[in-house]
Amino acid sequence: MEINKDLLGQKRKDYLSWDEFFMYIAILSSGRSKDPNTQVGACIVSNTNRVLSVGYNGAPNSFSDDDFPWGRDGNRLETKYPYVCHAELNSILNFPGNKKDLEGAKIYVDLFPCSECAKAIIQVGIKKVIYLNDKYNGTDDNLASKHLFDKCNVEYVKLDVKNHKNISLSLDSKGNNKIKYK
Repeated sequence: MEINKDLLGQKRKDYLSWDEFFMYIAILSSGRSKDPNTQVGACIVSNTNRVLSVGYNGAPNSFSDDDFPWGRDGNRLETKYPYVCHAELNSILNFPGNKKDLEGAKIYVDLFPCSECAKAIIQVGIKKVIYLNDKYNGTDDNLASKHLFDKCNVEYVKLDVKNHKNISLSLDSKGNNKIKYK
C-alpha cells in the first residue's frame, strides 16, 4: 500500500533540535538550585537520545538548605564552596542505573565543568560535554578541566545558539499548559 504524501500534511518546521531539547532540560533543572548567584543544571543523555539523569547545583541530601551557607566571600567554611554539590556530579549520582550505562553518553550543562566534575565525567565514561557558557575560560581550574578532557578523549563543544529559540512555558491548574517559541 502506498501512502499519498499530499494527504499527510506538513510537519512543523520550528521544533527543537535534540541539542536544544537537552540543553533546555539542563536549564530547566537549574531552576531547582537555591544558589542565589549561580544556578547550573545538567542533563545526561544516552547515545540514542534518551535522558538518563538530570541534576543541579545544591546542598547534599539530608543537609538542610536553610542551614547551608550560600555566600561566596569570607572564611571558606562559611561559604558555599566546600559544601555545594555541582550539577554534573549530582546528575551522575542521581543516575539510578548501572554505571556501565553511562559509558559513551553525553552531558549537557549550561556552565563548563570544573576540574572535579571533569574527573567524575571521565570516570563514568561520558564521552561528550555540550555546554553553553565558559564563564571561567582561561582560569587554572578551567584549563585543568580541558586538559583532562583532551587527554581522556572527552569531546567538549559549545552549543551554537545564534539561531536558537527563546521558550516560554506556562502552567495552570486547568491544564492549559503552553509552550511558546520566539
